[in-house]
Amino acid sequence: MGVVRAKIQTVEDIYRLVRMAVESKRPIRAVYRGHERRLCPHRLGRNHEGQMRVLCYQYAGDSRSGLQAAGSPANWRCIAIEKLSKVELIDEAWHTAPNHSRPQTCFAEVDIDTED
Repeated sequence: MGVVRAKIQTVEDIYRLVRMAVESKRPIRAVYRGHERRLCPHRLGRNHEGQMRVLCYQYAGDSRSGLQAAGSPANWRCIAIEKLSKVELIDEAWHTAPNHSRPQTCFAEVDIDTED
């Protein structure tokens, strides 16, 4: 049996998958800062330095700060696209919460939002 090589995801691949998730309101599974997370991407754009960011609601998985109860505004994450890996669209329920606490500091320019 031969060796199976995993395809390395480029930042462009990851951006495309995250954009599809925002457009279709589908969750993603991804690794960020060494933790596997389940995320619902709500907004995609760039910060004041021009770096790609995604505003996600994290509903499962691990994180350094831990997760609060479902629906908590503390579970919003402003994530650097280039630091995501192993990104995949998954068939699970969409999660969100009121009070995104981070859009003002996360974005200078918005490419797409679930509300569009």
